[in-house]
Amino acid sequence: MNSYKDLIVWQKSLVLTKEIYRVTESFPRSEIYGLTNQLRRASVSVMSNIAEGFSRRTFKEGQQFLSMAFGSTSEIESQLILAYELNYIKSGYTDIVNLLTEVRKMLNSMIKRAKS
Repeated sequence: MNSYKDLIVWQKSLVLTKEIYRVTESFPRSEIYGLTNQLRRASVSVMSNIAEGFSRRTFKEGQQFLSMAFGSTSEIESQLILAYELNYIKSGYTDIVNLLTEVRKMLNSMIKRAKS
């Protein structure tokens, strides 16, 4: 593996980020600096931390960035629930949650595998 871009988890997190951007396009204008911004930043954080973790020189540093990426997935999940309950998400909620769950599982697996 030559690059973080070869990691399936990074590729899926890129798709997730693009979906988050797509779904937040229809959020109320009053949320531009609130929930819209938070969701977008958290999703970018996942893919960025995966990339940075891959590029770190020590195992311990890499693990730290994977853990931060995993933490950001919980942030996204919480924010998606709120957006859904506020009726900001009109369609695609289940698909985004399923993709998020897949990314979370992959990250969790990577973290566990590296610890053993």
